[in-house]
Amino acid sequence: MTRAHHTSPPRPQLDWAFFLDVDGTLLNLARTPQAVLVEEPLLQLIASLYAACGGALALVSGRMISDLQDRIKLVQLPLAGLHGLERRDSSGRLWIHATPPAAKGAIKDALGPLLARQPALILEDKGLTLALHYRQVPMLGGYVHRLMGQLLQMHGQGLELQRGKFVVEIKPAGVDKGTAIGEYLAESPFKGRLPVFIGDDQNDEQGFAAVNARGGVSIKVGKGPSCARFRLPDVAAVRLWLGLALADLRTKETHEES
Repeated sequence: MTRAHHTSPPRPQLDWAFFLDVDGTLLNLARTPQAVLVEEPLLQLIASLYAACGGALALVSGRMISDLQDRIKLVQLPLAGLHGLERRDSSGRLWIHATPPAAKGAIKDALGPLLARQPALILEDKGLTLALHYRQVPMLGGYVHRLMGQLLQMHGQGLELQRGKFVVEIKPAGVDKGTAIGEYLAESPFKGRLPVFIGDDQNDEQGFAAVNARGGVSIKVGKGPSCARFRLPDVAAVRLWLGLALADLRTKETHEES
């Protein structure tokens, strides 16, 4: 992994396909995953960009699809949840790539004493994955990472760790945001387009790598090493760039029609 270039992303083209992470990319992080704020202007921006690129836009998130749908409220939007373990395509069909791991109950039980001692830690059971959030007690980050690694070794055949900002998640192995993007690119209306992926943390690196392998545009949000080729500083900059991309696409489309 290298440091992402500090250059801004290039001007958008009509043949781009947009893949967008949610938390830390479109939305600022909050004290808990449930406390994030989704403003109406953001929903309007996503809906307008979706229309401008011919429907070739998908959200690719660690959240469950049901959670994304409750917050984003755009029923036609393709959504990949749980880092690609579940995926809704452009026709509305739902694809599930794993079953709940048998070891999940044992890992959840093992975390019980820690959660009793440290109520600021948040264990999120997403069905297919278990995510332990430490954003309210970041000083426990090293301990949380070591503990989840130990539990994975004890119980985690067929599982892997997914690390993010102030969270460690245990999930079925072999599926990630990169594989989700690859599946979309094999389908209409994404097929034949140049992929663009914007994300902000470690669980987006597989998506960056998949886009880079296809000669696409990978954009890291914020600081830190990354294999992404471009960088934007924060959520506000992402929204601004997407707004400019929307205006650019509309202009290009008007010129092509005239």
